[in-house]
Amino acid sequence: MNFLAHLHLAALAESSLLGNLMADFVRGSPEGTFSSDIVAGIRMHRRVDSLTDKHPLVMEARKLFRPEYRRVAPITLDIIWDHFLSRHWDKFEKNYSLPEFISLARNNIEPHLASTPEKFQELNNYLWSQNLFIRYADMSCIANVLQSMARRRPKLSALTGSYQDIENHYLDFEALFCQFYPEMMALASNKHLLE
Repeated sequence: MNFLAHLHLAALAESSLLGNLMADFVRGSPEGTFSSDIVAGIRMHRRVDSLTDKHPLVMEARKLFRPEYRRVAPITLDIIWDHFLSRHWDKFEKNYSLPEFISLARNNIEPHLASTPEKFQELNNYLWSQNLFIRYADMSCIANVLQSMARRRPKLSALTGSYQDIENHYLDFEALFCQFYPEMMALASNKHLLE
């Protein structure tokens, strides 16, 4: 899952939005560094990632990538899942429009940024100023995100090529997401993603 899905699942589970969004920027055990609610959010994010990586529908989605792009498939899938969530937001979330949810998340997270890792602060400046979560619905934004990641990290250069596999199997990825994501929502809503 990528940023938008992590925030949405956190909201459904009534978990810390900050902890769930920040988790990839925290190495090792978060205990003692952050408050207990943020620690619980970080742990939920990690549990979501672990369950996602092992989920049969996600494993099926990985097989849609050509062999030379399977190494980066998990990253590409995280991005494309956010595309489908943004694109079909009203199908999955009845309480808030996407702009309302983004505003709620931003207002919840921004007051606490000063006490978070610097790279996470940089990410937040980018996410909110570029209105990325709404732009995720546009495939050209997804292509730009993958290209930007590939430029920043040469070891991930295959991300650029993986975009072609998304285009080639777009409807298959969409169908898999529409089966997979409601399962994750149910786990979140029933508090099964919390430790």
